[in-house]
Amino acid sequence: MSVEFNKDASLRAAVLTVSDTRTEETDKSGRHIRQLLRENGHEPVRYAIVKDEQERISAAVAGWLEEDEIDVILITGGTGIARRDITIEAVELFFTKNIPGFGELFRYLSFAEDIGSKAMLSRATAGIASDKLIFAMPGSRGAVDLAMRRLILPELAHLLFEIRK
Repeated sequence: MSVEFNKDASLRAAVLTVSDTRTEETDKSGRHIRQLLRENGHEPVRYAIVKDEQERISAAVAGWLEEDEIDVILITGGTGIARRDITIEAVELFFTKNIPGFGELFRYLSFAEDIGSKAMLSRATAGIASDKLIFAMPGSRGAVDLAMRRLILPELAHLLFEIRK
């Protein structure tokens, strides 16, 4: 039985904000991700904020990977090079396949659009785990907007189709 690609498929997402300081009221990036998902016909089904601690990040991701109703996990924050930025270390352990093009394109677009050479500080990444997509983006609202509008949302349904066919 072949699976058909539906570019308009509604996907279910979990949104994780990694921050030592943000609350639900101050989490502009997490709110923006959920808003963009809804505007594009997708459903944010889970949302959490965890501190920049590998165990907490890993626990949230591991739990969501077990949930059948989640197609994609979108993470914002903790992707830089500061000592507390350990999102990448926490999520890459789950990847069965990396999607290096996401980070490469994100840094290129950041460089070209307005960030300049500071774009090299981002370790934004994506991968596949348990037939789900995981994207890790920087914590700023501008970075989230760039990643979601230019890279993730245009390809989300196609990426999910490819990993599940």
